[in-house]
Amino acid sequence: MAAISQLQRIAGPGHAGAPRPGTVRRASVAVAAGKAPLPRLEGASEELRAAAAQSLDWAPARRRVRGAFAPVLPTLDHCLFKMAPKGIQMGENFETNSKGVEIFWKSWLPREGTPTKAALFFCHGYGDTCTFFFEGVAKRIAAAGYAVYAMDYPGFGLSYGLHGYIASFDGMVDHVIEQYARIRGRKDVQGLPYFLLGQSMGGAVALKVHLKQPKEWDGVLLVAPMCKKM
Repeated sequence: MAAISQLQRIAGPGHAGAPRPGTVRRASVAVAAGKAPLPRLEGASEELRAAAAQSLDWAPARRRVRGAFAPVLPTLDHCLFKMAPKGIQMGENFETNSKGVEIFWKSWLPREGTPTKAALFFCHGYGDTCTFFFEGVAKRIAAAGYAVYAMDYPGFGLSYGLHGYIASFDGMVDHVIEQYARIRGRKDVQGLPYFLLGQSMGGAVALKVHLKQPKEWDGVLLVAPMCKKM
């Protein structure tokens, strides 16, 4: 347990080479010589096959894999991507929080010149990230006039931490509270109605955030939430 505690405190190996807060770095996946044969994926390039063979325990590898798959994502045969609205303003950032953990967050804003009705903050489920299927959902919400913000929890997606490891659920909720408070403090977000959107485990996260900050939020939307009626 002591070893696990040490692992979850910091991001893991390679932290010194991480992008500076507020910057985004794209990296290709190198194919190492002498390694095990790459998986056979019909129609996939060597780079994508190399990405599929990566261990995703730590953020540097997850970021390399995401960099390799990002150009493929919009071409997937799925309604969320094939029917995605055009002209949505998107942004990506890495930001180190007060606990020293580098958090990845993303924004989808309405088309330029479109008034913003409210700000929606997404809480993803276990094993999920804010950079895959939610991309298509976020674009459609933004096209309807809402500013959408999402983050990867520590240990998920592009944020630092051991993949999928949650040392403390309340601690993870506190990470969400801090990051979304930072975003709400931005001039372009201040004064808007604020809503939480939680899916699956993210439903429980959103509920906990709202319970801890009942006066900070105008509402909570839950999709198949991880919660139990008592």
